[in-house]
Amino acid sequence: MEYVVLAAWIVQAGVGVALFVGWLRHGRGSHAPTVLTHVGLSLAGLGLWVWFVLGGGLWPAWLALVAITAGNVLGDAMMVRRSRRATGVTTTFWKGYGAAIGQVFRGVMPPHVTFHALFAGVVYFTCLGVCIGATVAATG
Repeated sequence: MEYVVLAAWIVQAGVGVALFVGWLRHGRGSHAPTVLTHVGLSLAGLGLWVWFVLGGGLWPAWLALVAITAGNVLGDAMMVRRSRRATGVTTTFWKGYGAAIGQVFRGVMPPHVTFHALFAGVVYFTCLGVCIGATVAATG
């Protein structure tokens, strides 16, 4: 199953690279620290997951999960910002988050953004499941 997570993570990274290149092409210098940290955490998590798959024990897997958790938080913040920019509505973060999720599910966001947002959950929860399963197997 760890290879399924690896494959999903690579697909997600590919879409992320396409989004990042688009962001660079459009001269989007705003919020660069958030974008660059999101990318960096995602790549660090992928590297840690590869280490886990190659036999590095449980710590790399759990650290990969920590990295993807932090990266997803930043990704969600960027999605809320994008939603607010598109609608011009500024509310509390949680109301903005709900509105952004609604836009994703209604197909308002561009397709590659929608895929990246939804597939993040697939990668995250399969990663979590493998981490739990590997930990249980190692202690049993």
